[in-house]
Amino acid sequence: TDLSDLAERASGVVAELRNRMLLPDASKIAPTISSEKLAGITGLTKAQIQYRIEKGMPAGISAVRGGRREFTLTEAQEWARSERKDKLRPSGCKAVTVGVAFFKGGVTKTTTAMTLAQGLSLLGHRVLNIDLDPQDSLTSLHGLLPDSEITEEETLGPLFHGTKSDVRYAIRKTYWPGIDLIPAASALFGAEFSLPSRQVRDRNFRFWDVLNQALDAVRDEYDVIIIDTPPSLSYMTINAFFAADGMVVPMTTNMLDMASSAQFWNLFSELAE
Repeated sequence: TDLSDLAERASGVVAELRNRMLLPDASKIAPTISSEKLAGITGLTKAQIQYRIEKGMPAGISAVRGGRREFTLTEAQEWARSERKDKLRPSGCKAVTVGVAFFKGGVTKTTTAMTLAQGLSLLGHRVLNIDLDPQDSLTSLHGLLPDSEITEEETLGPLFHGTKSDVRYAIRKTYWPGIDLIPAASALFGAEFSLPSRQVRDRNFRFWDVLNQALDAVRDEYDVIIIDTPPSLSYMTINAFFAADGMVVPMTTNMLDMASSAQFWNLFSELAE
């Protein structure tokens, strides 16, 4: 009872802090982009930006302070797609899928998944962020309150339980144009029991391939899919490995992380074999 009361109080504090941080409307707001940042994104000079504006490119908005020209995130992405045409996903190609994984927490795994998605979006790419961690930190970074605003049915739980066959049902828009999200909540941990249970019932069930198969329905709609994983070699982490074309493995420079990385690559190699 004491632990339940503590959990309820902690959840209340988190909700209150979140509402204070996201005033006035309790939701995250996409940033505006300065001319300097737009130049960095597109590789253009300020003079070239001004010339293109005069020729009809998105004009941007005027900042309240100092009269500096700024651009909405959507406008900046339009500029990026126009100036980086040769660097975008070629027609007919599928999304690149990237897993962000490590066996322990505190290595900036979730922050990496978020900033990588935002950076790619600023360069004009369409990104799908997938939160596979029941601790749901990536979902929180998107301005959502897991468990209060996200039910298990809105996570990948139904996919792993076997009641859904692709991920489309769980995709939602975010405050950041160009990034969609499949959120997580604590109930997603149930997948760690349902996946092996399905394997016991059906010896032909490919428990490691569920996410990979389910992503096929949307690989034509995104340029990059980024998956944030639990800090363990869980059934969901294994699914992320085999859904991914490549992995980002964040690691801080200390002995414990170095030792964990050795375990990580040994176990991954055995799993791949």
